[in-house]
Amino acid sequence: MKYLAAVAGMALTACAANGETAPPAKTAPAQSSPGVEKPSERLPTDIRRVTMIVRNMDNSLQVYRDVMGMKINYDAVVTMSGVALPAGEPGAKARLVLLNANDPFIGWIGLMEWLDPKLPDPGPYPKRMGVGGHVIVTQTSNVEEACAAAAKVPNVTMTAPLRAQQYPGRNGAPPINVRGCNFFDPDGTLIELNQLLQ
Repeated sequence: MKYLAAVAGMALTACAANGETAPPAKTAPAQSSPGVEKPSERLPTDIRRVTMIVRNMDNSLQVYRDVMGMKINYDAVVTMSGVALPAGEPGAKARLVLLNANDPFIGWIGLMEWLDPKLPDPGPYPKRMGVGGHVIVTQTSNVEEACAAAAKVPNVTMTAPLRAQQYPGRNGAPPINVRGCNFFDPDGTLIELNQLLQ
């Protein structure tokens, strides 16, 4: 297992599919995280969002809005400098869409599609991960429906079917039991879609 920090909820990479069955899932309270203590004082940093460059906004929204149920809170065409975000040409136009889950400030997803001029075609969709890869780990309340819906989105590659998994607990807490699936989104970001079991 590889631990990653990129967005609230991005944590561990799923390892093996094992086809186990589990009792009906119950969603754990949103604020619970056994084995993780609340800081005694506020830390200096919040991770607001991860923003991903996508090939086709409509295809990406089928995953993040339609399957995962995130809500669009910003959708605009922006002019890019090509410097602060070193991609494309200075003055290029890009569509930026921001989506939030349950928190109004952290844990957002940003999607950017270069419109004019387009970015070069990045080539084939990935089938494996490597250095620089990342995983978005999400918590949902409807994992069976969401995993089934994800499998139907064009250019989504399922890497592990809906199944039960267990991770070691943090700092002596009980094991973490989840039911979920894993898939590459239409641009090669791996998503672990989980529902915590109690």
